[in-house]
Amino acid sequence: MSNEKSRFVVSADWVEKQLGAPEFRIVDASWYLPAQNRNGAAEYAEGHIPGAVFFDQDVIADHSSSLPHMVPAPDVFAAEVGKLGISDTDTIVVYDGPGIFTAPRVWWLFRTMGAKNVFVMDGGIDGWKKEGRPLETDLPEPAPATFHTNFNPYAVTSFEEMRGIVSTGSKQIADARGAGRFTGEEAEPRAGMRSGHMPGARSMPSGTFSEGGKFKDLASLRRHFEASGIDLSKPVVTSCGSGITAAIITLALHSLGHENNTLYDGSWTEWGGREDTPVVTGPAATGKD
Repeated sequence: MSNEKSRFVVSADWVEKQLGAPEFRIVDASWYLPAQNRNGAAEYAEGHIPGAVFFDQDVIADHSSSLPHMVPAPDVFAAEVGKLGISDTDTIVVYDGPGIFTAPRVWWLFRTMGAKNVFVMDGGIDGWKKEGRPLETDLPEPAPATFHTNFNPYAVTSFEEMRGIVSTGSKQIADARGAGRFTGEEAEPRAGMRSGHMPGARSMPSGTFSEGGKFKDLASLRRHFEASGIDLSKPVVTSCGSGITAAIITLALHSLGHENNTLYDGSWTEWGGREDTPVVTGPAATGKD
């Protein structure tokens, strides 16, 4: 059983077999950083998994915040996904472009809003296309559905809570940004932002959880947390640049049965964009310090 995989991640084979099944919904959650020179909505229109709807992470968000793609109010989320034909009782599979990149954020959002049967597809649409699986260009016109929310406030950490966590060390902090951004050697992609990390944070770059767009097995994930100095018997808060790739760490935690975790939604865009927050540069301490 050493190569046991996450119960929240499904294969392209499985997804292809479910296409068209009742109460099976597939969601394209592709989103890119400017440096990637890709456009999720445009690629979706050019060809997507048959029946997939497009979830725009910048639209289904809290527009009262100056921060990007923050968690929307539950009623806003319910209205938007209802328009996409998704109900809270459906089986929902989320995919992105390269695989295990932006889909975990939408997986986490659906779960935070009360959906129970939510999965991430391994390999992304890039893998799907490479394997010659079916695509469609028609834009689906789903019948509206009702999504009953059961919002879990514990899943989301606010700035004030994060300030408390940093000052007291009450939760371990796992940071999904690249190592260079974590140490401060690399500039942040958003202008005017300080480089470095929160005091006490551990570096767990989001790209290290997958290989070739596929999520690593449970034993590899567990080793990764241990090597980063994260104790899986204690609470964890995940963070990244703007709250999207932090959910990759969240997916890994839940895959390993770790429930006592929360995501800092404002992430580095909020923390590093302020003048009144402590910032550390250089590598993280490792092990039990």
